[in-house]
Amino acid sequence: MAETVEAMPNPSLLGELEVEIEIKAPAATFYHIYAGRPHHVAKATPRNVQSCDLHDGEWGTVGSIVFWNYVHEGQAKVAKERIELVEPEKKLIKFRVIEGDVMAEYKSFLITIQVTPKEGGVGSVVKWHLEYEKIDENVAHPENLLPFFAEMTREIDEHLLSEE
Repeated sequence: MAETVEAMPNPSLLGELEVEIEIKAPAATFYHIYAGRPHHVAKATPRNVQSCDLHDGEWGTVGSIVFWNYVHEGQAKVAKERIELVEPEKKLIKFRVIEGDVMAEYKSFLITIQVTPKEGGVGSVVKWHLEYEKIDENVAHPENLLPFFAEMTREIDEHLLSEE
């Protein structure tokens, strides 16, 4: 009887990173730009994101495919992502990168965005959480993405406040 052995991921190739950014916009408003209208991200932060197109499904629904054109560290890049999880009550959305530049160095790459109202004050906290598996030991952890997400978040916040 043949046995199939599934290779367990090497723990040293797995990683998680996160960054939290305080913003002035209400949590629901910021969450909605990713869950309901991510194509507006390009309008809010054009230096970082040139476009976001829906390739399959509907905005903000699990299984939908979203295609991003962005610039990171001066390089034009692309990412094709599938929406894995949408939890409006928690203001949480997860995207799994399925194609694009990131996949040259990572076997898997999951991005979670969660927005929570700031306790006892105005505004919110946006948490970007990355879970990934590198293709090998020579690949660096993607810490260089954290300032990118932070800058993008601040620019989206400014854009949302200017819309009010």
